[in-house]
Amino acid sequence: MTTLIRPLQVASYVSGQWHAALGGQEIRDAAYGRPVAYVSSEGVDFAATLRYARQQGGRALRRTTFQDRARMLRALAVYLNERKAEFSALSHHTGATRRDNLVDIDGGIGTLFSYASLARRELPSQPFLLEDDVSVLGKGGTFLGRHVLVPREGVALHINAYNFPVWGMLEKIAPTLIAGLPAIVKPASQTAYVTEAVVRAIHASGLLPDGALQLICGDTGDLLDHLEEQDVVTFTGSAATASKLKVHPTIVGRSVPFNTEADSLNCIVLGRTVTPDAPEFSLFVREVVNEMTSKAGQKCTAIRRVIVPEGMQEPVAAAIRERLAGITVGDPSRDDVRMGPLVSAAQRDNVRGVVEQLRAETELLIGQDTLDLLGGDPDAGAFMAPTLLLSREPLHGRAVHELEAFGPVATLLPYRTLDDAAELARLGRGSLAGSIVTHDRDEARALFFGMASAHGRILVLNRDDARENTGHGSPLPHLKHGGPGRAGGGEELGGLRAVRHYLQRTALQADPTTLQALTGEYVRGAEVHEDRLHPFRKTFEELQVGDSLLTPRRTVTEGDVSAFAALSGDRFYAHTDEIAARESLFGQRVAHGYFILSAAAGLFVDPGVGPVLANYGLEGLRFIEPVGFGDTIRARLTVHSKTARDQKAGEPPSGVVKWQVDVTNQHDTLVATYQLLTLVARAPQDQ
Repeated sequence: MTTLIRPLQVASYVSGQWHAALGGQEIRDAAYGRPVAYVSSEGVDFAATLRYARQQGGRALRRTTFQDRARMLRALAVYLNERKAEFSALSHHTGATRRDNLVDIDGGIGTLFSYASLARRELPSQPFLLEDDVSVLGKGGTFLGRHVLVPREGVALHINAYNFPVWGMLEKIAPTLIAGLPAIVKPASQTAYVTEAVVRAIHASGLLPDGALQLICGDTGDLLDHLEEQDVVTFTGSAATASKLKVHPTIVGRSVPFNTEADSLNCIVLGRTVTPDAPEFSLFVREVVNEMTSKAGQKCTAIRRVIVPEGMQEPVAAAIRERLAGITVGDPSRDDVRMGPLVSAAQRDNVRGVVEQLRAETELLIGQDTLDLLGGDPDAGAFMAPTLLLSREPLHGRAVHELEAFGPVATLLPYRTLDDAAELARLGRGSLAGSIVTHDRDEARALFFGMASAHGRILVLNRDDARENTGHGSPLPHLKHGGPGRAGGGEELGGLRAVRHYLQRTALQADPTTLQALTGEYVRGAEVHEDRLHPFRKTFEELQVGDSLLTPRRTVTEGDVSAFAALSGDRFYAHTDEIAARESLFGQRVAHGYFILSAAAGLFVDPGVGPVLANYGLEGLRFIEPVGFGDTIRARLTVHSKTARDQKAGEPPSGVVKWQVDVTNQHDTLVATYQLLTLVARAPQDQ
């Protein structure tokens, strides 16, 4: 491990400058016990820090669109990815192995990439987001409503745990920045020097506006006293600390949103049908050992309760013991070390104390005081052997369902029936993650629905998903991270769900034309703009929401339908069998829905070469009324919305234009409606 020349003086980044106070809390290297850093926030003006975020960072971010922020986030991810080796070298001092850093550092940067990509695909070139469909609030269609999400005019305060100093910050600021909200990060002091290194790199990149990201290392002083109604607080850590913070007078009095992700007693359940020679048995043991040793068991999602069928305790314990024998412990910077120390001697002593409390109702199966270390100081380092306990009557125990040893510790819990297994899982009173290991789908169904109400995420692991699954405790950007009850009741990640957490949802009520003007999306019934130039002849910049074309009419004949049936091969009776069609719900032969779709395109398409480059899909297609022989149809094509698109190598510059297509009959009754997606060339001067 690289030895620091002298301990680091960890600084805060507030109000546009670095602030380092001398001295403070001493932080020691987890493996060797040497001083590695000092942390203090003395002298930080917390009220000014919050004002700077709101007035500088917030205003700058709100001037950008979701697409602007997505590009900014991706550039930041690329920048940090080129420097992750620096962060990894520093993180070894916290006890993190190379494998641990793949989760924390690579995983954190990967989350930035994921949110940048998600926002570029799913969010508009606007600073606000529209939600749900337009609601018609009046019979005449002149009074409508829609939900609009806008950036809050405050700051997100992220209070993070010590175990993931990089991922814990990046997974929170990714959706925060996409939403247009500045962030203040408060890392746990024990590993704050790693977070500081990443923030220094972010600041050096120059990619974020001033005030978009600030860092407070050390105590928070009177920070919470200065929170306002537009602010948001997220907390990751112990349930005990969360319960104190969420009732802070300012948070309660000003209704500041408070999102909690707390430690929890997560479980893994082995199905009754799994035998020791089944692939699922090996998968089960692998997950248990991985969760006991990854980050030395210091994960909020780590498996604490190992629920197995009665009679399987001995085979499972023996297999865990055998696999643990291959886990090397020592200096986390070494390539041949699989498990490092806990973050500090104090944390190790805390875990040992909890184990002693658990021993009051359990038996020790695996665990020892001495370890054969590959590097590290056995006396000054915070090393602890993986420990496995057994509770013989877990339904009648309390400690195993209430006390968490936040380290390499798990307890075997035998069960008699699947209902008992689900009850044991629920006795944790709310967990972030659970796993079910079985290849029997009926068993998986019974366990999942028996456990789901008490879990934020459940993995069903078997031979079919073994190669691709990401493991029991791995949060994924597209799925929610969080759990009910003891786990805090909050949610993080979950794709765009996390972005919405930092936006204010407001119900907008107006007439169609005003609603269209305010939201930038076409609303049926709003005023449209028609001119002699076909809209397919206009570039992306020239097209405006509400530009519209009303086509000539076309009468549908029996010959049209017969020809379409012959060409497509679709000879469904409602289109081709006079007798059967007469007895159908239509009462007569009718045109194919896809013929109406094709005929509408024939009416509105301008066939010449022009700015429209490609049609790549339809959305929301509905056939409203049947079209019979002799009915006459026409189409209205209207620009619904526009989204700027980044230019790809080898492609002409373009944007996405969504068109609203409404097809009506001779009575002006809507017979079909859908949205057409096209790529439209941008003007030459923008190339």
